[in-house]
Amino acid sequence: MPSFSPFPGLRYRPDLDPAAVTAPPYDVIDEADRAELAARSERNVVHLDLPLDVDGGDRYERAAATLADWVADGTLVRDPRPSFTVYRMTYRDDRGRPARTLGVIGALELTRPEEGRILPHEHTTKKARTDRLDLLRATCHNLSAVWMLSMTEGLTGLLERDDEPDAEWTDDEGTTHAVWRVDDPDTVAAIADAVDRTPVVVADGHHRYETSLAHRDERRGRAAGAVELASDRLMALVVELDEDELCVRPIHRLVDGTGPDEVVALLTAAGFEPAGPVGAAAVADGTVLTRLDEVGGVAVVGPDGSAVLLRAPDGDVLDSARLADALGEAPGVALRYQHGVDHVVAAVSGGDAAAGVLIRPATVARIDANARAGERMPPKTTYFHPKPRTGIVIRPC
Repeated sequence: MPSFSPFPGLRYRPDLDPAAVTAPPYDVIDEADRAELAARSERNVVHLDLPLDVDGGDRYERAAATLADWVADGTLVRDPRPSFTVYRMTYRDDRGRPARTLGVIGALELTRPEEGRILPHEHTTKKARTDRLDLLRATCHNLSAVWMLSMTEGLTGLLERDDEPDAEWTDDEGTTHAVWRVDDPDTVAAIADAVDRTPVVVADGHHRYETSLAHRDERRGRAAGAVELASDRLMALVVELDEDELCVRPIHRLVDGTGPDEVVALLTAAGFEPAGPVGAAAVADGTVLTRLDEVGGVAVVGPDGSAVLLRAPDGDVLDSARLADALGEAPGVALRYQHGVDHVVAAVSGGDAAAGVLIRPATVARIDANARAGERMPPKTTYFHPKPRTGIVIRPC
């Protein structure tokens, strides 16, 4: 069997509005988001993916019971045959230009990074994995796809569709999602062969990938014989590693323990050069991001919403790595991660952080080069946008 294969998935029945029952990935949903999604529909996937501790009992077992109920009452319908799911997201990029991401969801054979088949692209932060592992143990289903990048040129062309999608909807951020179930043998074989041809790189979902490895090892340890188990694979969204198919945003830094003037001083001591101020209006409307590219550096944000630009030293070093070196070991200074300029400004102006540092995104070319060289970027360097929806298809494992 190929390392990337179709599978008979569970899908919401066609009369349910996908805008009401799908959700963003669990790790970008806060309590308010979860409550709003749950209120949209009693069938929203957050009831499975983010079960609550209410009324006693085990929340993971509750999620498993809910999943079984939805299968029994026809909320979720099993595919009649193993299928790939072609998935397209159309949106506007950070400069307002039309953009899209086109990929395919299938079952990817699990391997460890040292085996060279699945390559993490950045180091991960320490994070409790028991939540995702407990949920996987209880439900024995992949509820969301791990986003992978394929280095096979031409994969995108195999996924192009000119027929009507099985479902299409626009989310709250203006991204339009469209999905097609694909099960004709020739197309399936061509897609599987293309993905199998080269290694894949983990774009988003490193912790779910690591959790799936742990779950596989548990199941394999209890299995008799060499038969393949469903847990030997995970559900993956595979997208070609192509600049035209990807929008990579930076993950900025919030600073605790010292203010913006001190941050500027620390960065200057590390070789950065002050390159002028940026007013609060230019920070708020995103103009500051263009200035970062022009200057070739970072911007330190203060409580009034304005910022100071600093030009980075010469050399092919990521902003995330430079900040880790300059600020990560400073006494009393702590760094946190935050995407979105607006969220950084809100945190600093609201007193939740002493300062913020805006950084430039890693380029797709840099991600490609690092992947081919087997190198990892610092933690929280990339934020792939937009986020694929959870609930498009669910995979038994």
